[in-house]
Amino acid sequence: MFKQTDYKLLFLLLSFLVTMTATIAQQSIPLYKGKAPGSESWNWSEKENFSKLFNTQVVFNVVDPSLLVYQAPAAIANGTAVIVAPGGGFQALSINSEGIDVAKWLNARGVTAFVLKYRLAKSNTDDPAKEMMEKVGNPSKMEAENALVMKLAMKDGQTAVQYVRSHAKDYGIDPKKIGLMGFSAGGTVAMSVVYNSDENSLPDFVAPIYAYAPMSIGTSVPTKNMPAFIAVASDDQMQLVPHSLDIYSRWQALKQPAELHVYEKGGHGFGMKKLQMPTDKWIDDFGDWLLQRGLIKSNPTGKSAATTQTTKEQEDHQKWEFAFHNDWANFSRFAAENKKLGLPASNEKRVVFMGNSITEGWINMLPQFFSGRPYINRGIGGQTTPQMLVRFKQDVVDLKPAVVVILAGTNDIAGNTGPTTVDIIFEHLVSMAEIAKANKIQVILSSVLPVFDYPWNPGLKPAEKIMALNEKLRNWCAYNNAIYLDYFSSMVDERNGLKSSLTNDGVHPTVAGYKVMEPLLEKAVADALRKAQ
Repeated sequence: MFKQTDYKLLFLLLSFLVTMTATIAQQSIPLYKGKAPGSESWNWSEKENFSKLFNTQVVFNVVDPSLLVYQAPAAIANGTAVIVAPGGGFQALSINSEGIDVAKWLNARGVTAFVLKYRLAKSNTDDPAKEMMEKVGNPSKMEAENALVMKLAMKDGQTAVQYVRSHAKDYGIDPKKIGLMGFSAGGTVAMSVVYNSDENSLPDFVAPIYAYAPMSIGTSVPTKNMPAFIAVASDDQMQLVPHSLDIYSRWQALKQPAELHVYEKGGHGFGMKKLQMPTDKWIDDFGDWLLQRGLIKSNPTGKSAATTQTTKEQEDHQKWEFAFHNDWANFSRFAAENKKLGLPASNEKRVVFMGNSITEGWINMLPQFFSGRPYINRGIGGQTTPQMLVRFKQDVVDLKPAVVVILAGTNDIAGNTGPTTVDIIFEHLVSMAEIAKANKIQVILSSVLPVFDYPWNPGLKPAEKIMALNEKLRNWCAYNNAIYLDYFSSMVDERNGLKSSLTNDGVHPTVAGYKVMEPLLEKAVADALRKAQ
């Protein structure tokens, strides 16, 4: 929960931090002179763009490894340094949430930060996230590719520690207070460095955050004192909790100092994102851990790191508060696009897709499926049927489509907006369908996709509820001249969950999953358009 703060004190603190931040001089330091050893033949170029699929800025095709330097303001610098290795499956780097945002948070606590851009697998397009999702369908091939680049990335991590230690005096750093933090694949890099380094390239403490442990090179815990801060979410979609537990157990076995945080919710890749979930406080817990180990001092207010929020954190929370209280249904999401779209041409047979992240993810993952067709995607991740019902007129009826495809209900069953029942979800879906029919829009009601368990809210046993809801939808369509689109039967496994070949998290389809859905959808749309004539 958000706690009220002494705003006068907070204003003074933020003014102080803004003044200090302005003095930070960011540099990009190459790790090697000339070509990096082991990749001399690489002739592609590093790129950066915004990934719609990951919903964040990413760096990819790293050929020349480097460090982005964020030096702590002299007024509060405490001699501690942290090298931060972002994640991204060795295909990209989540450069902001798992890199630069962490560096700025550390700067505000007097820590000099170095964001590590380590070598990655080559991307053949400007969409590394999409490429990675396609590779996930062939895990053995992906792991073989990553294993090759992993050795180079580990070398980059070792060289980064060597660089920071050898230049400690230049940055006002204590050479015995150099830490290495890594997220996901970056955590794999961090642990590999710890398992394989000599005195010069070994950090003084390590922080693997939802690290992917099986790909780490080696397992030998250093004999040198090596404090570890370990964090992961119970509902990590990649099921990485055992990986963090394994690291913790290794440290415990050798009586090395370690602190493990397993947060109930937050998923994979939470980084510095504010999700209104338990993982939002991981960075504050890390700050308290640094404080207890004497690696940072109390912040400028004299309070512990956990009691202070940066300007960005305040802004993020304010946006969430505003949306929750003022735009619960997210009317603003498509308002401008709807206005720009206008009414359909006389011969245009629009098809609007109303849904949640499964619908939204479809156009993000396979934009070519929607391109060149009168298909309008109005999916919003995380939404439930009451939210969709509220925005149905704006995002469907007012666009004057010939057909609407409704795919919703799974987030209701997952409890995203509180407790509900199958009957209530059914009534919301039927209400949308009846509004559409009253406006002469052909209705396609989609089955809810199979789910065995929700990674962000486990233990609900949703399969029976999903099957009961689907049966209600099937019967309603049969009696009301609407089309029932049955995805469930083609995607269900023996547990009544989503086939593992079609998903990474048990809920959302991969490219392979959408490829199963596409022909089923196209047939339903063709049938609906014939009825619309």
